[in-house]
Amino acid sequence: MKKTTAIALVTGCLSLALAACGERPESSDAGESSASSNPTAAAANPDFKACMVSDSTGFDDKSFNQTSLKGQTDAAEELGVQTAQVESTGNEQYADNIDQLVRQGCDEITTVGFQLGDATLAAAKANPDIDFAIVDYAFLDDKGKDISPPNAKGLVYATEQPAYLAGYLAAGMSKSGVVGTFGGMNIPPVTTYMEGFRQGVAKYNDDNDADVRLLGWDGKDGSFTENFDDKTKGQSIGEEMVSQGADILFPVAGTAGLGGLQAAKEAGAKGIWVDTDGYESTEYGEILLTSVVKGLDVSVAAAIKASVNGSFSNALYRGTLANGGASLAPFHVLEGAIPRQLTDKLEELKQGIIDGSITVTPRAG
Repeated sequence: MKKTTAIALVTGCLSLALAACGERPESSDAGESSASSNPTAAAANPDFKACMVSDSTGFDDKSFNQTSLKGQTDAAEELGVQTAQVESTGNEQYADNIDQLVRQGCDEITTVGFQLGDATLAAAKANPDIDFAIVDYAFLDDKGKDISPPNAKGLVYATEQPAYLAGYLAAGMSKSGVVGTFGGMNIPPVTTYMEGFRQGVAKYNDDNDADVRLLGWDGKDGSFTENFDDKTKGQSIGEEMVSQGADILFPVAGTAGLGGLQAAKEAGAKGIWVDTDGYESTEYGEILLTSVVKGLDVSVAAAIKASVNGSFSNALYRGTLANGGASLAPFHVLEGAIPRQLTDKLEELKQGIIDGSITVTPRAG
């Protein structure tokens, strides 16, 4: 289906090689829906089709796939577009799943996750009449040069900024003087969180002449489940950290990270979630101090809207504390447990990051 109202926009983020696959299990078949139950919206762009491919953890990951899908749903309700999705169950499926949506006549395709980078770039080059957006990926070469095609946009998020605040909070709330983090894979969208967290713990130690110890990340290497869906391994890593004294865990591992929260819950420890507000998206809200949130739904919806109205560009989107594309979630039921002095300090640090007086880097210096 060729778009009738506009040409478009989209988004992208870093790179990893992926291959096409053969037949997929039924769970990865494309799902399709009409645009919206709102008759006014449904009449607006009924011939436009916005589509999405998940990474291997699927759309029910309580994390970034689920929130990205919400962005598509929100756009459909507002704009009256058709939607379709393919849920991946393995890394080898990405190119094939994208091609499935191309053959369905999608006008815009959002791919979710760093690991879809190479497949998305290839599809964008091969299909210049379709707009492509990708979550957690920037189309850059080995030297950091932008190589995004005109019809492909990267959506990335400065999660090191709110993760810094989360690290400061964790250090300030730890009773044992030990906190822990672990990742799904050693890739930039994961380690950016972990590095910001590390710098926040270090800042707390500097400010308070303290010695809170961080397990799982030293600025260059750390603990990883090596996937994003093995909750058993995530729980095992969490249990090991708890056995070493950690009383606050910060898993950055998608569905596997839920295992870390389970380990924390069973040990009477606390947790901090990522990507979405875990108080709302997971069953562990009562132990969560906060969450480091990406504005995935808002940025995905904006990319679709730009594709529909013809304002799409390949300019890289970067969500920050300043523009609201990255944030620290509310403290919810644990708000009363956090000292006012600490919450005031977090607000001071946040403003310092926004005005540039505090610099948080996504990689160790």
